[in-house]
Amino acid sequence: MTWEEVKEAIKKSNGIVLIPIGSTEQHGRHLPLGTDTFVAIALAEEAAKKTGVVVAPPIFYGWSPHHMVLPGTITIRPEVLIELLYDIIKSLKEHGFNKFIVINGHRIVNIPWIQIAAERAQRELKVKVVIFDPAYMSKEIADKLGFGPIGHGEEIETSHMLYIRPELVYMNKAVDYKHEERRLYHIDPRSTRDTLCYVPSTRESMKKVATISGGIVGEPTKASKEKGKKYHEHLVRRLIEVIENMKQS
Repeated sequence: MTWEEVKEAIKKSNGIVLIPIGSTEQHGRHLPLGTDTFVAIALAEEAAKKTGVVVAPPIFYGWSPHHMVLPGTITIRPEVLIELLYDIIKSLKEHGFNKFIVINGHRIVNIPWIQIAAERAQRELKVKVVIFDPAYMSKEIADKLGFGPIGHGEEIETSHMLYIRPELVYMNKAVDYKHEERRLYHIDPRSTRDTLCYVPSTRESMKKVATISGGIVGEPTKASKEKGKKYHEHLVRRLIEVIENMKQS
């Protein structure tokens, strides 16, 4: 877009802009490093086409210290992520945007830092910021489709990528590495049982995962493009609901 196109888009979008954010980190041998970001971009672009809002350039980096055990992963410090997102919101606000939807493809690991940046932006810049995370907006459809628990590079992520970016998925390299069941430890947002809060794995733990499975946790061999399509369409509908609600607020 040119600056003139952006100026016109601000008017047509009701001041709403979507900010896709993900990570650049290993996702096993079968998925690309940019999986989390590609997911956020795909959701943002499709919802924007149907609602007339604007999509900001994506943030390809997140907090991924535990994935540094495998090449290609790039992690940034939490304080850097907070300041980066805040500055992006501040810049866009100066141009006339005043409602922001941060679409987070990196799940719970990015959430605390996005929340801090969002709270600060709302308090200091007097804007509206909401966070849309696929993991938390897909509980019903994930259960309906029979997906296994959330892991890393698992059935859910692989199915989604098979639908949105099939050319980047190497199913011939996919392997399964099932969760080690623990009574009080569960990172799946769909869990309804008592659980401890999430703490990223240690490098020692991730080295074990890297050695056994190439960096994944879950069952990606069960993935399908058909499931990915239904999962994606559900998320787009939910995102459109959020956008339309924001237009009226």
